[in-house]
Amino acid sequence: MRNTRPEPLARTYRVNDIDLVVHEWAPVPGSPDAPALVFAHATGFHGRVWDAVVEHFPGHAIHAIDLRGHGLSGGGPISDWRIMAHDVAQLLEQAGLSHAVGIGHSMGGHTLVQVAADRPGAFSRLVLFDPVILAPEFYALPEPLFTADNPHPAIRRKRDFASPEEMMARFLSRDPYRLFDARVFADYCRHGLVPAASGAGMELACSPEMEASVYGSSRSNGAILDAARTVDIPVLVVRAQMTDLQDFKSSPTWPELANVLPQGTDLYRPDRTHFHPFEDPADAARIIAGFIA
Repeated sequence: MRNTRPEPLARTYRVNDIDLVVHEWAPVPGSPDAPALVFAHATGFHGRVWDAVVEHFPGHAIHAIDLRGHGLSGGGPISDWRIMAHDVAQLLEQAGLSHAVGIGHSMGGHTLVQVAADRPGAFSRLVLFDPVILAPEFYALPEPLFTADNPHPAIRRKRDFASPEEMMARFLSRDPYRLFDARVFADYCRHGLVPAASGAGMELACSPEMEASVYGSSRSNGAILDAARTVDIPVLVVRAQMTDLQDFKSSPTWPELANVLPQGTDLYRPDRTHFHPFEDPADAARIIAGFIA
């Protein structure tokens, strides 16, 4: 049974010269001691897309991060994915968090693996939904996927909306949003917009330039597989259906990733797409709960 939790506190941490916002829920009073859960989202999203999963864990302190350039956090376009991990490592240190359970999706999963390698003791376990950690040959290619002259198509995303309702109406029937659980879709739109800099209407919290820069620099952390080999804690890798990298619904995760991790476990879910936690948050919560029990 889901337990509705109050709105989280949006706490701001100053890390690497930006304001990093974390949505924090305290455990329900009287709950037995349980590890804190730290959630990291995918490119273009924000910490509040996890709300429907968070409700399944009333006994845990929750920290859902708006990663750099996303949600309410500061920071602009990046050229190296390791900056995301440096931000999160500093955040955990400032918050006094250790031996937490890290739960990451897509780029957020990549980030948490790097944090676990850089800061041993930060996490006791990791649950990774389709982390963007690809096969070695992907990182062996020298050229970037996209350049300033040939940016990722995300840079052309519609930026301005009159309201979250307009955003919902625009995306409701489109892939991959039409696959989302209704609650998650509403949370994505409501918390994915901020007041426009122009003063009129709203705009994407993750700018098209920011989103395009993340996709464009996806080869930047070529050492991620070496980092993964040092993460000696239980890690569950949840992989979705695989088609090809041009399909946003396809899993980008190297099928051998769990074998590289010293205590890795692979869970292949071909019945789900890359957006598994958004399609079925109750199923995602069940997987998390089973692994941390």
